[in-house]
Amino acid sequence: MTPGTPGNPAAPVTPGASDAQRLFIGGEWVAPDGGHYEVIDPATEAVVGWAPEASRDQVHAAAAAAREAFAAWSRTPAEERAAVLGRAAEVMRRNLVPYAELAQAESGATTGTARGMQVGVGAARFRRYARVEPAEEPIAPQINEAGPFGRAAVMGALAVRQPVGVVTCITSYNNPWANPAGKIAPALAMGNTVVVKPAPQDPLSVYRMAEALQAAGVPPGVVNVVSGSGAQAGEAAVDCPDVDMVSFTGSTAVGQRIAEVCGRGMKRQLMELGGKGAALVFEDADLASAVSGIGTTFSFYSGQICTAPTRVLAQRGVYDRVVDQLAAYARRLPVGDPRAPGTVVGPVISAAHRDRVESYVELGRKEGARVVTGGERPPCATGFYVAPTLLADCTTDMRVVREEIFGPVVAVLPFDDEEEGIELANSSDYGLIDYVWSADVARAFRVARRLRAGGVGVNTVGRNMEAPFGGFKRSGVGRDVGSYALHAYSELQAIVWPG
Repeated sequence: MTPGTPGNPAAPVTPGASDAQRLFIGGEWVAPDGGHYEVIDPATEAVVGWAPEASRDQVHAAAAAAREAFAAWSRTPAEERAAVLGRAAEVMRRNLVPYAELAQAESGATTGTARGMQVGVGAARFRRYARVEPAEEPIAPQINEAGPFGRAAVMGALAVRQPVGVVTCITSYNNPWANPAGKIAPALAMGNTVVVKPAPQDPLSVYRMAEALQAAGVPPGVVNVVSGSGAQAGEAAVDCPDVDMVSFTGSTAVGQRIAEVCGRGMKRQLMELGGKGAALVFEDADLASAVSGIGTTFSFYSGQICTAPTRVLAQRGVYDRVVDQLAAYARRLPVGDPRAPGTVVGPVISAAHRDRVESYVELGRKEGARVVTGGERPPCATGFYVAPTLLADCTTDMRVVREEIFGPVVAVLPFDDEEEGIELANSSDYGLIDYVWSADVARAFRVARRLRAGGVGVNTVGRNMEAPFGGFKRSGVGRDVGSYALHAYSELQAIVWPG
């Protein structure tokens, strides 16, 4: 879920009053100071709608509204907060089709992805955090001997999770429903208030999420949404003194800049950044399973996903078969209109991002990689399409192997033995999710434990949505998903008393 550099946004325009999206600040729909900018359909290049351009003052006003709302919301019983989230999930479920149509128009997702993995997962995450979990954990009593602090005593203790305060949520363009929901829902469940800064390419869906929350009865100021085509709104949402925490999904480079600002203000951070997932395919692996799993890089969000297994390490005995089967798999994937029933690979988010991905493929050629399939622009009349591309005979020093491309491009490298495979996998600056395919389950788990990644899939690219999610190294800071997200959006307080 790592967005690249946004495309060149259109200049502010003045749409008709009925078409103009407004900011959501303090429970009110507010006209933007900076006018509006066009949101473009990546498949048709038509205008989807006009997103509001928030000024720095308006972003700070949103944070001030969240600060004012925090005291009452944080004291609201957890059951009541959960009920609001549950009602919001129901609103999303009822409006799944129109919400998905908008998400598809903004992001270029296929129909199945927009309905199931975007709006469907977004609603599911709100339902998940409508379940109340204990915020207190008893700690075993401790016997303290007599000393300078007083007589001997048995000391009881309780660890209590308290909300952090005002949380800025900066979300990615590849999933305008699941990603914001994964931040907003647990943050609200813990008693925080939020300022949401959606990705500039597809912000309109996040405003529909705000409408669902408003319909569900969220109090004014608890949720605020501000958008912008450039860096101004995001920067204001990070450096504002009213903000206590920043939750960011995006590129490592932007994450580093956010971390610097947060460091100056001692703001808490949750960072889900880039990835260059390694898929180790051993000689005894089920190659059909490995190829279909790795092939999701070509199809799922057109490769615009940080968890994708984009760096394939194939043991030498099966290297040629892996390359041949991946190439055949990629060639079979229908590329085109994401609204068409048979389409598997839709467009990437923008013309600028398409150019970036294509430049990486050309760079791979110059570095000596062999383009087995893809590498050309599909013959589509409109839209920002990239053909599923397989690069073979790669080496670890190539930039196409080391850097996140964020598109339907897979690089394949050979390795000889288990030690070399682990060494190659760990040679990356990233460490989000890696994968191991082997019929020897003992070896697969042994290798998994030695990989420097926040998650490892053994013979699968599937996810357990209660398992912690986050990265090692330059792939991020902190963990979310399931109960771990509640931990991420809370501060831990100790209460101690004499027994």
